[in-house]
Amino acid sequence: MLRVTRLRYGFPIGLFLFFFLDGILGEAFPKELFHYPYAMSSYLVVLWLVFAVFFEDPIQIPLGVWAAVAGGLFDLYYTGIFGIFVFVFPIVVILTRACYRAFPVNFLSGLLVYFIDITVVSILSYFGNLFVHTTSASLTDLFVYSLAPTLAYNLAAYVILYFPIQRLYNYLKS
Repeated sequence: MLRVTRLRYGFPIGLFLFFFLDGILGEAFPKELFHYPYAMSSYLVVLWLVFAVFFEDPIQIPLGVWAAVAGGLFDLYYTGIFGIFVFVFPIVVILTRACYRAFPVNFLSGLLVYFIDITVVSILSYFGNLFVHTTSASLTDLFVYSLAPTLAYNLAAYVILYFPIQRLYNYLKS
């Protein structure tokens, strides 16, 4: 019972911390990396959700609900437009679960799944912003000036955080 309680409280605390780390790291890095023309985006919240899919077994966390809540807060706090990430984050959780059933559970397959997830998040948020007329960038601009730097940043975060987060989840489950 204690292990369920630790994970039940540890997961939302980690989600909350990663939510704010998204903004803090965006301010800590040089402004040129997060603004035009190279607009890198930090998706540490997505990383935390993806890690939850990887490491949650045998304890099930209601990740769809948490993803929607995190997406709504992400929308309100970071984008100011409610509705894009509230749908994108749960889609990423569903996609991650589907991909992870097809691949063996290890560091490299997780990196591939996270690569796919960040690509999907970037493209879906681009089309959502295009739909509500908050961007006029072309798809080529998205790939060159936003997706490439976003993938580099987020994949580096994955590589750095994978083993510490795996140990944290193992502690929370034990």
